This record gives sequence, structure tokens and C-alpha cells, in this order.
Amino acid sequence: MEMEMEKCEVCKNESGNFFKIMKSDKIHVFDSFECAIHAVAPRCHHCQCRIIGHGVEGDNTIYCCLHCVRQAEKVNFRDQELPLLFA
Repeated sequence: MEMEMEKCEVCKNESGNFFKIMKSDKIHVFDSFECAIHAVAPRCHHCQCRIIGHGVEGDNTIYCCLHCVRQAEKVNFRDQELPLLFA
């Protein structure tokens, strides 16, 4: 039985070792977590780094950390796990 060959949508590597991620009803194919992060991880609204953890979000905006929230002078944002209110 021949293994199906897929192509990573980021690096275009063809490999039998691939995985798929569904996001917004679209299927993405990758050969590494690095490529998946590059393609589908959100960016911090302040510093533009890729957010690979929970991040901090509110008002339809996501930040990588509270430092970036404070730099953007936003209040009433919350961590996805713990409510955070600060001035």
C-alpha cells in the first residue's frame, strides 16, 4: 500500500508525515508545528508576535501578554482562564 503524499501549505515539503488543522471550515495541511504556527496562529495586536498560548483577549482584540495590553492602554481585558481588571 502506497502512502498518500501531501504537501505542506507553508514550506511546500511533500511528506508522508503530515497533519491537518481545521480552522473556520477550511482544512490546512502541514508537515511541522512551526509551519502551522506560521500559517494559523493569531498575531498580537500590539507587538505582532505569533500567539501560541492562550493570549489575552477582549473587544475582539487579542494580545500575547498583559504587558502589550498595558502598552496599548486597554482596560477590562481578561485572560481566557482568569478575569483580570486593572487600571
